[in-house]
Amino acid sequence: MTALASAPAKLNGQLIDVRSTLGAQADALLGYSTPKIAKDKIHAPGPDFIDRVFSQTDRNVPTLRNFQTILNTGRLAGTGYVSILPVDQGIEHSAGASFAPNPAYFDPENIVKLAIDGGCNAVASTLGVLASVSRKYAHKIPFLVKFNHNEMLTYPNVFKQSYFGSIKQCYEMGALAVGATIYFGNDSSRDEIAYVSDMFEEAHAYGMVTVLWCYTRNNAFKVKGADGKSTDYHASADLTGQANHMGATIKADIIKQKLPTNNGGYAALNTGASAYGKWDKRVYTDLAGSDEAGHGGHPIDLCRYQIVNNYMGRVPLINSGGESKGASDLAEAVATAVINKRAGGMGLISGRKAFQKPIGEGVKLLHAVQDVYLDKSVTIA
Repeated sequence: MTALASAPAKLNGQLIDVRSTLGAQADALLGYSTPKIAKDKIHAPGPDFIDRVFSQTDRNVPTLRNFQTILNTGRLAGTGYVSILPVDQGIEHSAGASFAPNPAYFDPENIVKLAIDGGCNAVASTLGVLASVSRKYAHKIPFLVKFNHNEMLTYPNVFKQSYFGSIKQCYEMGALAVGATIYFGNDSSRDEIAYVSDMFEEAHAYGMVTVLWCYTRNNAFKVKGADGKSTDYHASADLTGQANHMGATIKADIIKQKLPTNNGGYAALNTGASAYGKWDKRVYTDLAGSDEAGHGGHPIDLCRYQIVNNYMGRVPLINSGGESKGASDLAEAVATAVINKRAGGMGLISGRKAFQKPIGEGVKLLHAVQDVYLDKSVTIA
């Protein structure tokens, strides 16, 4: 199961300069060396991750082989890190809204071509997108088929994941992995937990790797403070960490999560006469470097807390790249990659920042993210 060595590919003759790309954030992100949870406590990614960590689980041999194949693909082959292109926004965010910036991506072949040209470990998309080009490309890059989605045509819009295809269909098109989303905290979450758990069990029986988008979703997670201002805790370290822990429990092989933007979701939801969940102030102070209310905390500590909830990294974490904002996309993607890598994560799954621009710029952004993981001077904190 040992990964094959692969010389780092280069962009325009040399790797990007991570420090200069980070700009004013460089010292804070690259110089941080005192995380609350020490790196020797987590199971970090590496070329031997399947041998060292996943071979100790009850996953069958085909699943281990397919996970290793993903780790052996693209510019990051042999490093233990992954860069995945996800384009499921045609359903999740509506096709017109997602592809209007670059209509070429209405054609599924261009999605796959971007992943290949971008040096990705895998391409993630919908059942229909990948099935439409599977005979041409399934043997050229690992397919990760997303089998459930929240569609945006129901009026009024609702937040509920419905499955769009079967595990057998994913297997028969040659997919090495399947993915799903659960909206934890939503009134539909228990149904989603049940059917995704069943479908993950079936996927493992076929030898496919399982990837879970562990997203939180509840309007109550936007909390109005005493000053009248509302704070959004959907990407708080504590709430997303608990979502991750539940995802690991139903045997996701990889957890996809948004990079933490704050902390203190449980504290905010337990103000006044409100009581929600179970929480401990030491989550904030001892485990994430925040104060007792969850304020503050270094971004690397907040991301590491997500990894801690992934069974101390036995289930690897990949963070999403976020929405496209234009000129700042590359610098933001590099910063996210640095935080993920230094926290002990396995990589990024970057979509809109890559495909909502000309293909050459999308390839450049994907390479820039990968360069962070190829740069040996960017170490785990």
